[in-house]
This record gives sequence, C-alpha cells and structure tokens, in this order.
Amino acid sequence: MSEALRAPGPASSGRESFVGEAPCYAALDLGTNNCRLLIATPTPSGGFRVVEAYSRIVRLGEGLGQSGRLSEQAMDRAMAALKVSGEKVRRRRVVKFRAIATQACRIAANGQAFVNRVANETGVKLQIIPPQEEAKLSVTGCLNLLDYKYEAALVVDVGGGSTELSWVDLKAAVPGRTPPVRAWLSVPIGVVTLAERFPEGEVATEGWFRQMVDHVKAEILAFKRADPMRDLFEADRAHLVGTSGAITSLAGMHLRLPRYDRNRVDGIWMSRDQCDAAAGGLLALSAAERAAQPCIGPDRADLVLAGAAILQAVQEAWPCSRVRVADRGLREGILLSLMSDQNGTRRRRRRRRGGPRTSGE
Repeated sequence: MSEALRAPGPASSGRESFVGEAPCYAALDLGTNNCRLLIATPTPSGGFRVVEAYSRIVRLGEGLGQSGRLSEQAMDRAMAALKVSGEKVRRRRVVKFRAIATQACRIAANGQAFVNRVANETGVKLQIIPPQEEAKLSVTGCLNLLDYKYEAALVVDVGGGSTELSWVDLKAAVPGRTPPVRAWLSVPIGVVTLAERFPEGEVATEGWFRQMVDHVKAEILAFKRADPMRDLFEADRAHLVGTSGAITSLAGMHLRLPRYDRNRVDGIWMSRDQCDAAAGGLLALSAAERAAQPCIGPDRADLVLAGAAILQAVQEAWPCSRVRVADRGLREGILLSLMSDQNGTRRRRRRRRGGPRTSGE
C-alpha cells in the first residue's frame, strides 16, 4: 500500500469479499468544498473501471476568507468523511493510494496542523499540492474529452477555493502523450470564496451576478502569458473543457434531467448561448427553488450561481463558442498517473531482468 495510508490494523468486516479482484488504485481529493474518493482497477485499454466512488460536501473552507484558519466545525466535517474514505481504501486492499489537499489547506494558517491530525486519526496521509500540479492533474483527468479537431483547449477546473486554468496546445499534440500546456493560471477564487465575498441577499439579481463575473474576469484578464494563443480563441479554433460540480449542475439544468445522471452529463457539448440560458434560468429561481432542483440540491444551492459566474467570466475573457462538460478531474488525473507510474515500474523491472519472456522460453 502506498504512503498515503498507514498500514491497516486487524481486518474489518466485509474486507474478505474483495479478495481475488484485480488490484485497486485509489485517489482522494480534499478540496475547499468537497471530499471525493475514487477507487478503480486498470483496464487493458489504458483506462480504468471504477469499483467504488464516495463524495461528501464538507465545506472545509467555510469562513476561511475572513479568519485565515480552518474552523473546528469544518475540520470535524472533513474528518468524518476522511475516516469513511480511509476505511473504504482498507477494505478494498488498495495497492496504490494518493490523497491530496488543495486550496483550503494551502492557505489556512492551520492547514498543515490539520493534515497532521488527519494522518494521526485516520491514517490518511494527505499531501498539500501546489496550484501548478492541481492544474496538471485536471488536464490529465480530462484528456479523453479534448477534441483534436480544434487547435487549442482551455481546461477550467472550478473548485471551492480556487479556479485553475490550463491552456493546452492541441496542434503540437503527439499521439499517446499529453499535449503541451503552454500556460496555466490559478485564480484564488472558487465557488465558496466567491459566494462568501458576494453574499446573495434575499433575492438574486442580475447586478449582483454581474459583480461576481466582473470580479473574476479582472483576475483572468490580468494574466498575460497565454496571450500568444488568443488568436486561436478569437478565430473559434479552440474550445473549453469545464470541470466542477457547478458546471455539471448547469449541464443537468440544460438537459432538464429528472435526477443527476453522470452518463448523460460527462462529455456533452454546450454552446455559449446554452450556458448563458442555464445561468439565466438559475438566476430566476429563489434559493429554495434552486435547492429543489434535482441536479443541484440544498448543498449546492448557495454556490451554483457563483460557479456559473466563474464560467461566464472565463467565457468572456477567452471567448469560445463551445464548452465540453466534464464530470471528472483531479481524482481521475491521480488515478491515471498512479497506474502509469506502476506500468513504468514494471517495464523497468522487466528490462533489468533481461526483458519479458516469450512463449518459447
């Protein structure tokens, strides 16, 4: 088992039922808003098959913008989800596991202390990763959604405490390899921090929504390193890939789903007009009406418009006629990286032993 989880104690009930299955890999992403776990087995095609998924909204970054610290209540919520995650990893006899923490733990004065507490109480060894690695993992997780009919793509990962943007050069892509990322930006604004900075009030108004859009847009436009790729976007030779709970919720609204269905949402294309229409439809609803929407629910009702504002800011700063919706991201990127590393280790071992055996040996 990897260093992300201490060696487990005595076998727990139900653990034996997984003996004999293909080796499992696990990825955990503790963000500002969510704790997400994915356990999967590799497939011959180079992908993976999910055997268990777990997600809980924990609001780890709640109030962080005002206090600069993770609150006791937020840490307790996250700890409860991490204990469940750790037990799932142990029961599945995972061979490699990586657990990451992002913006909330990066900026909180007590972020590292919380990570230490998690290791002591749950056995899960979180690694606080830098924004550049977060952006890279998001691109890796969304590779299958890049459309090479275009010359460039902008992968946008909207988190709870930050938004990562990666400008991908599809023209220079080499088959079998990740296309080069020409520029990346981490904006320290996510759905939680934006919603806390611009409280909704009793009624959501277009003026309030516009304030959020302009605030995020100014941050993005101040970044100039991606400007050499701007001509591709203005000529509509680029597309967006959007990954976040807020963006998938917008897609669910657009599709008018009676309940959220990942298979219907992941990979769909939405036009700019359709994104604007979905955001406008949300803006016309009260908080209670948003909470009643099957693709939003009460946990996201106060955050989904902040996510829509971030997406609109990106679309205004880097115009694209089409956005591909991704119900995938960091966890998938971690899993693919873990499996790739394992395959590379096996190849190196075979070379040291004189290469793979043939049937005639």
